[in-house]
Amino acid sequence: MGLRSWIKNWNSTPAERAAAYPCDGCRPAGSNAYFRAIGVKASPALVYRWLCQLRVAPYSYDLLDNRGKRSPRELTPGLEQLSVGDEFLVFLTTEAIPGDNITGVASAEIARVYGPISGTYKIVAQPDGTSRIVVKLWIGARGRLGGLKRTVLVIGDLVMMRKQLMTLRGLAERDECRTA
Repeated sequence: MGLRSWIKNWNSTPAERAAAYPCDGCRPAGSNAYFRAIGVKASPALVYRWLCQLRVAPYSYDLLDNRGKRSPRELTPGLEQLSVGDEFLVFLTTEAIPGDNITGVASAEIARVYGPISGTYKIVAQPDGTSRIVVKLWIGARGRLGGLKRTVLVIGDLVMMRKQLMTLRGLAERDECRTA
């Protein structure tokens, strides 16, 4: 796999990239698809709860993207009650199905700076009771520097989201062991 493919499809499988996702229905014009995925030794229900924590913190490099404040290491009750229009990272939620997915479109502020974006955090149940988190992002380019902005955004996103998914995996697996 070449560097460009690795950046575009980090840790995802061909089957995951071929699947349909809710964000496909709100794909911005002229956008490209990007994937990030990770296996998690925890149930889809628990993984969903941890994904909902992204409503309050980014779970990546807190010094860079959370003003130095550490992302919570325990589940916050009630965050799993997502509704259409709720903020979720840089998105406004368009769909939230417990144990399955959280989908959204970039807020107007984010779209103004980075261009249009839509995305789905999908939880894929595995036969052994574990899960995979598969994230599909549609990232558009707008304006004279749109392509350059998209390239910078995608590379930065890979670094941050890789850390985010690894952190969420660790926390979900820790909690899965606590309940076993």
